[in-house]
Amino acid sequence: MSSSTTAPGANSLTGATPLSLCARRPHVPADRLVAEMVPPPRFDAVRFATYVPDPTQPSQSEAVTVLSSFAAGLGGSTASGEGKRRWFAKKPAAPAGPRGVYLDGGYGVGKTHLLASLWHATPAEPALKAFGTFVELTNLVGALGFQQTVKTLSGHRLLCIDEFELDDPGDTVLVSSLLSRLVEAGVALAATSNTLPGKLGEGRFAAADFLREIQGLSAHFRPLRIDGQDYRHRGLPEAPPPFDDEQVTRAAYATPGAALDDFSALLGHLAEVHPSRYGAMTDGVEAVCLTGVVPVPDQSTALRLVVLADRLYDREIPVLASGIPFDRLFSEEMLNGGYRKKYFRAISRLTALARDAKGLVAQ
Repeated sequence: MSSSTTAPGANSLTGATPLSLCARRPHVPADRLVAEMVPPPRFDAVRFATYVPDPTQPSQSEAVTVLSSFAAGLGGSTASGEGKRRWFAKKPAAPAGPRGVYLDGGYGVGKTHLLASLWHATPAEPALKAFGTFVELTNLVGALGFQQTVKTLSGHRLLCIDEFELDDPGDTVLVSSLLSRLVEAGVALAATSNTLPGKLGEGRFAAADFLREIQGLSAHFRPLRIDGQDYRHRGLPEAPPPFDDEQVTRAAYATPGAALDDFSALLGHLAEVHPSRYGAMTDGVEAVCLTGVVPVPDQSTALRLVVLADRLYDREIPVLASGIPFDRLFSEEMLNGGYRKKYFRAISRLTALARDAKGLVAQ
């Protein structure tokens, strides 16, 4: 059968019409938010043994040793998991020494890998451990309410918070209050964070700033610095250049489960869907194909794109695109501003996903 007889861009092997992210407006119930507080699919199989330290960065090997010991120390009965009974019971005595660890390092040094490895290594049932980004945690509070969130998580042995957001003072206070209650209940904490506005420095968020922002919780965290370069580009080939619209469209029709969207239309759609639903928006999507990638027009749009990039990266969904390269998505003003680290993380992750998508185009 000749491809010339099919619809424009359709593939003679499948002829299937691609999915569209722009057509999706998922509803995410509160119980799903709780159930999904586990390491994302990309980090299902990671362990401390699979983390490959850069031999020129001894802090990376040290981090594995310290975190392994921290996980082993959580094997006691500090948290029973009996959340409802503990809610009405007498509060346990505060544990001696730091009950949390803060991973301090730049993007791409493997902080999320190590955080997920800590979750996996902690000797407790999955239902007694929680893992999520700061955004996912605030979404949980919004869905359940503050008191119910405390009740839900107070029986846990460990709470891991990836990309602790310190951009919004209100949310920082909210989560700090939540963590204070959880520490009182005996829950161990582990966190990474992003950059505060104006904190450019080395392209990472300094531990001293993190501890200051969480105020009363600082005594519960041991800062653990992890130096190094972005592993996603360490020894790897450069990301492939963008393809043309026809190549992207044909690949979308040829790939079962692929979504095909115009980039500008997708940016507009993201404004109409709460970021807590971006993950659900990708359910069943095997690849994201984007035509006409252009520079992001404003910061609000850019921050929404960052969240989508995180969810795509978590789920290992390759991204095939036409238009400008991903390293030109954000303006110089954005890359030099307060959200610099978020934008560089998004570029890094989208570049990795573009590399994964290269095989979707017929050679």
